[in-house]
Amino acid sequence: MRGYNFAFLDEGSKRLVRRALLKAVAIPGYQVPFGSRELPIGRGWGTGGIQITLSIIGRNDTLKVIDQGSDDSVNAVSIRDFVSACTDIEATTDSEKATVIQTRHRIPEIPLRNDQILVLQVPLPEPLRLVEPLESVTKKMHAEMDYAPMWLALYEHIVRVGEIELGADYPVMVEDRYIMMPSPVPRFDNPKLNNSPALYLFGAGREKKIYALPPYTKVQSLGFEDHPFRAEDMSGKVCRLCGAEHVFMDEFFDSLTGEKRYQCSDSGYCEKRRLIQDT
Repeated sequence: MRGYNFAFLDEGSKRLVRRALLKAVAIPGYQVPFGSRELPIGRGWGTGGIQITLSIIGRNDTLKVIDQGSDDSVNAVSIRDFVSACTDIEATTDSEKATVIQTRHRIPEIPLRNDQILVLQVPLPEPLRLVEPLESVTKKMHAEMDYAPMWLALYEHIVRVGEIELGADYPVMVEDRYIMMPSPVPRFDNPKLNNSPALYLFGAGREKKIYALPPYTKVQSLGFEDHPFRAEDMSGKVCRLCGAEHVFMDEFFDSLTGEKRYQCSDSGYCEKRRLIQDT
């Protein structure tokens, strides 16, 4: 992209983001404020994640961008084309070939390695916003580990419907210290955060917050002894394209037969399975 710096952002802005990332990695789960920059994309479309990606990407990196598991959505294609245009780096749909993966709402099905970085776009970084609207109060609650209102909110779910009814944005406890919002990934993906060898970086551009999970960090989804955390049950569901089981599936109705069908949410994983089956 002629006339622009490598990775679009000026070097000063990238240094500021990297400094915030260093602090976030040093204090897992802690939300670090940063000076969010303007980008040629509307806020709320992943500007926090994009700024992180642009600040850490190198000329030898390989990038993968996914949106709700898909490599082909408007959001994923637009971000991938933008980063490729201002860096000339290689892009891929194979999560095993990528060194930097930017994602919205999903974590890849193939387990990540310790030489990979997963960047998550975050719309709402503050988990306590569900129980407290004031930023000044939530900061104090985190400092004092005053998480009783969050536990009460989860208990109210059980009282009303018999279980904790959160399909995504399910809060987690990081290293027995900070409650953290893992971005709107489905509950199915929460266990992948615990003790992962990869580095997870979370960026919220509109809220101007960055936080992180370093490799091999203890991450526990909140729950009670008699109502523990429970991920979505995918048993008995088979992908109509590749035959995969026990992965997160998208559900839809076949208009011709009227039957319920399933398909891998992770399009790159599904495509790779089909290529292996064809060879």
